[in-house]
Amino acid sequence: MATSNSTSRASRRGSGGITLAHVARLAGVSAITVSRALNTPDRVSPATLAQVRDAVHRTGYVPNLLAGGLASNRSRLVAALVPTIAGSVFLDTIQALTETLAAAGYQLMLGQAGYSGAREDALIDAIVGRRPDGIVLTGLLRSPEGRKRLHASGIPVVETWDLTPTPIDMLVGFSHESVGRAVADYLHGKGYRHPAVVSASDHRAGLRLAGFVGRMRSLGATRVPSFSTPAPSTLGNGRTALAELLATHPQTDVVYCSSDVLAQGVMTEAQARGLRVPADLAVMGFGDLGFARHLHPALTTVRIDGDAIGRQAARFIVDRVEGRDTGEAIRDIGFELIERASM
Repeated sequence: MATSNSTSRASRRGSGGITLAHVARLAGVSAITVSRALNTPDRVSPATLAQVRDAVHRTGYVPNLLAGGLASNRSRLVAALVPTIAGSVFLDTIQALTETLAAAGYQLMLGQAGYSGAREDALIDAIVGRRPDGIVLTGLLRSPEGRKRLHASGIPVVETWDLTPTPIDMLVGFSHESVGRAVADYLHGKGYRHPAVVSASDHRAGLRLAGFVGRMRSLGATRVPSFSTPAPSTLGNGRTALAELLATHPQTDVVYCSSDVLAQGVMTEAQARGLRVPADLAVMGFGDLGFARHLHPALTTVRIDGDAIGRQAARFIVDRVEGRDTGEAIRDIGFELIERASM
């Protein structure tokens, strides 16, 4: 059986994904034997069990936990995975996703995957086994095993909040590296020559950090100190990071933060030390959260249209499920630099 991306996508859109019958043919046994091996493995021989498990592994098949339990093939349920439910930056996306799906008669189920990626595969198996009508991921799924599971499932998948030419299925997001480079150009253009970065340790923040540092070095910066904090970010992380930064790099004139929350912590610590923002130290964030414009001084940041991400992700799912053309499978929504008084 072919398992290339092109073949998998054709299967997803035509036959509906890898089925029990596919596994049975590959294992050289009957469908009922596969079912028995998966549900009551002690009732089949070790050799047959090994054949079935090998076929399951090779195809990425996940048993349908709802088989026979639904009157139709639609669950009217869409699952979304987010790194954390405490992450304010994703709230607009989740809200827009929920409202757009509800208007079309679908409900949203939310799962928390964390930032390390360690729980993603287990969550994907649990979700795929319940056969939702669609799956929305925050970020790109990097696990090869997880990607194989989703390809095999036949379920429409939308990756969000990132950008790649090779998504699992559909994608709506933006380039984190481009954000980092654009911020570097902006700060250099404003005359800052001693930049530093306070960044969370997650993958997407790391991409922005790499883009920022690379561009700053190409613009002549000989050193761009960066301080890593755990994800999800907190105000306290920002305060601690600035204290460490100033102890080793007191000449720093601007701090770029991977989130508005970290930027708020940096500003709080700077003001507690008697530093004027931006006269003594400029600060820039990422996300344009609701509080950013109300800080004193108001925070310069990068705005992402999370609402647009959620709406488009929902439309992708609903259009695919209901047999309509989804158009371009990759949508780059871009980003916007918002200049305020902290710069």
